Amino acid sequence: MHPPALTPNATEQKPAGIGPIHLEHGVAFRVWAPNADAVSVVGSFNDWNMDANPMEREDNGHWYALVENAEVGAEYKYRIQNGENSFDRIDPRVREVTNSVGVGIVHDPDFDWEGDDFQIPNWNELVIYEAHLGTFNRSANDQPGGFATFANKFEHLKKLGINAIQIMPIAEFAGDLSWGYNPAHVYAVESAYGGPVAFKQFVKDAHRAGFAVILDVVYNHFGPSDLDLWQFDGWSENDKGGIYFYNDHRSETPWGDTRPDYGRGEVRAYIRDNAMMWLEDYHVDGLRYDMTLYIRSIDASGQHEIPEGWGLTQWINREIHSFKPSAITIAEDLQDNPYLTKSDVEGGAGFAAQWDASFVHPVRDVITQSEDSGRDMNKVREALYHSYNGNAFQRVVYTESHDEVANGKSRIPSEVDEVQPGNWYAQKRATIGIALSMTAPGIPMLFQGQEFLEDGWFHDADELDWDKAEYHAGIIKLTSKLIELRLNRTGKTKGLTGQNVDVHHVNHSGKVVAFRRWSDGGLGDETIVIINFSNQQHGQYKFGLPTGGRWLRRFSSDLKVYSDDFAEKASGDIDAIAEPYDGQQYRGQIELPPYTVLIYSQDTLGSN
Repeated sequence: MHPPALTPNATEQKPAGIGPIHLEHGVAFRVWAPNADAVSVVGSFNDWNMDANPMEREDNGHWYALVENAEVGAEYKYRIQNGENSFDRIDPRVREVTNSVGVGIVHDPDFDWEGDDFQIPNWNELVIYEAHLGTFNRSANDQPGGFATFANKFEHLKKLGINAIQIMPIAEFAGDLSWGYNPAHVYAVESAYGGPVAFKQFVKDAHRAGFAVILDVVYNHFGPSDLDLWQFDGWSENDKGGIYFYNDHRSETPWGDTRPDYGRGEVRAYIRDNAMMWLEDYHVDGLRYDMTLYIRSIDASGQHEIPEGWGLTQWINREIHSFKPSAITIAEDLQDNPYLTKSDVEGGAGFAAQWDASFVHPVRDVITQSEDSGRDMNKVREALYHSYNGNAFQRVVYTESHDEVANGKSRIPSEVDEVQPGNWYAQKRATIGIALSMTAPGIPMLFQGQEFLEDGWFHDADELDWDKAEYHAGIIKLTSKLIELRLNRTGKTKGLTGQNVDVHHVNHSGKVVAFRRWSDGGLGDETIVIINFSNQQHGQYKFGLPTGGRWLRRFSSDLKVYSDDFAEKASGDIDAIAEPYDGQQYRGQIELPPYTVLIYSQDTLGSN
């Protein structure tokens, strides 16, 4: 015998919340369906009988029912009646599904975090590793990877030295293979990756291994396929998406008429609550928002603004930083808009950082040019100086990301030489890109496999080629050394964690750039980076130094330990010569091999 629907007299006893609400005796369900004539909860607990658990209409278009015999693991849907039409919908706030076109599952909210109190490093001490769950590490060629298989490579990432993993979207998407930017159920964790409990275990294990977890989220559109939100309660205007979507010209996105209605309170709360869920329930340390340009404007021009979209990002970022001040929120906007990373008090969107188009595009252009004559050193100079609102750590700097190595573009080794992406030229110029990312002011980011020169282009059906990790083991060592210096783990290169940069040497004919990095200044802080972007050995090469004494070489990208193809012809430690040069009081003189990066600093114990 099924329990009757609650009477109005019991209204004041109803629990708060929306979606499945776990109670001591049963599970309550609440759903927003303002245009429905009737709604029932159907599921494995009532043999999918629509008459067993009818829902009570509440204010503001919500429906509610308590199902006393529902429990964790039960399958369910909502059966909605709109006029003569009757149809089933997956709960918009369901945390677990059998698959994107299956049914919802009453998830288990309990998880033993065992006192997890991980704190993300300061933003100026972050090194991010972007990765895709399905391709990063697979246990079988015909199956996507997941949380468990990814965790099997934590030791590799730990040795590499990164301290933050940014994973591409994990909200349930259509099928088992996807980049993740087609979310069908934004509250559910992708079943092919392992589901919600597996993700919690992943975050817990990542924290124990010393990694922050930053999650990619998609709020500029939903779907477009396997989308139960579409005309959710049967209502639509002009055959558009219904209550969760704009129903006018603002609905259009590059992914169909699927832009959420950022001006509708229930939809705003739906997105806000989703963002907070990842931090509150899954302990993630930050969010990266996919293409915010399409949240704040209708099209790519950025001229047709959506003010309520901007206001929504302000609200969510304010809520996140209030709940967890250390959390980082990153915008992918790529329009060099400084207001993305201004505070909402200043009219900004309140993001902590944004992907920097003014770094990745010019740097990739310089290092992938087929001829040295095409390399513009001014582009390198400007990329090094660029920042948002005078804060270098409001930008993420990188030369590869999932967007930069797909959609007609390849990994840098393949851009350098499509036929032989592992040759000397590809190795040399790809490692310049890694070195620039690690030494420029900003938050550096790598894309999966970049540390062992993965080539070709990114595809969600192709596993990362881990054989290259053995073949290019030396490049992994090179990357690890750069990360060690970037994070000042030996106490010799604090300047790389600082805001300041002075590009004091730009040689257009010789294709050489040198720059000084510092935080507070002084021994163990002031760091000099010099890069040869040409296929020419520069002998007795002169460049400016800020102080006298001995400058110790902390890094050379030309060492044979990094590749048997490298010549190891760079100078070692050098003594400053008391002669003004490049606007500095001293100068250095070195042997500078082709396509080589050298890093110098002075010993904290004093110079010789």
